[in-house]
Amino acid sequence: MLEVRNLTKIYRGLPAIESINFTIRPGEVVGYLGPNGSGKSTTVKIITGLVQPTEGGVFFQGGNIRHQLERYRATLGYVPEEAHVYTHLTGLEYLQLVGRLRGMSESLIDVRAHVLLRLWGLESWRHSPIALYSKGMKQRILLSAALLHNPSLLIFDEPLSGLDVVSARIFKDLLEELAARGKAILYISHVLEVVEQVCSRVIVLGKGKVIADETPAGLKLAMQRGSLEEVFAELVRQHDTRTTARELAEAISHA
Repeated sequence: MLEVRNLTKIYRGLPAIESINFTIRPGEVVGYLGPNGSGKSTTVKIITGLVQPTEGGVFFQGGNIRHQLERYRATLGYVPEEAHVYTHLTGLEYLQLVGRLRGMSESLIDVRAHVLLRLWGLESWRHSPIALYSKGMKQRILLSAALLHNPSLLIFDEPLSGLDVVSARIFKDLLEELAARGKAILYISHVLEVVEQVCSRVIVLGKGKVIADETPAGLKLAMQRGSLEEVFAELVRQHDTRTTARELAEAISHA
């Protein structure tokens, strides 16, 4: 189980996040939502061990991750929002590199890498440099790299970016399969329709603080809204999108 306790991060006297608390249990897919600048990226950087909090901590299976960082990272699979990969490597070479850094045996790397490449439709590209891959293909390589070592905790940050319809459908079904196998999953996305479909719980951030933590159905019922998108807009006070759109259109139509 992942526990985020009283997490606070202050930059130059200003809190990026403040007193964040939540848990993710095995088998849960938890959505983590918020407008730009709400603190999602800061939270993820702390959870992945890249940044130390000003206050509070992240605990995995009862222990503070800062006290067991190497062992903790061995249980973590992470797909970042931006697809940063070594583009001079082939798809297969990249997965081999990731597997070796994870301490996996060569035989296990070989088996899993080839299976993942085949299932993601990349087998014929396995010996081509990633520089030649499309954005969606790079995303599938990142997904493969995150899954390669069979982690118990997964963090997906905008994982559908660049994926075609079929790959996106595979990924959404994959989330259900992973949760059924006891994986704890943190899912970050602005595609609220998908969040509503795949997440068992949703945490909404606003100005660095948790302003909601509930099931999608519970949020809609409590706020008497028909969709998670409407709930989100009201919670973060971004409901007047029509007026903003009209003003933008008018701004470019006048000399």
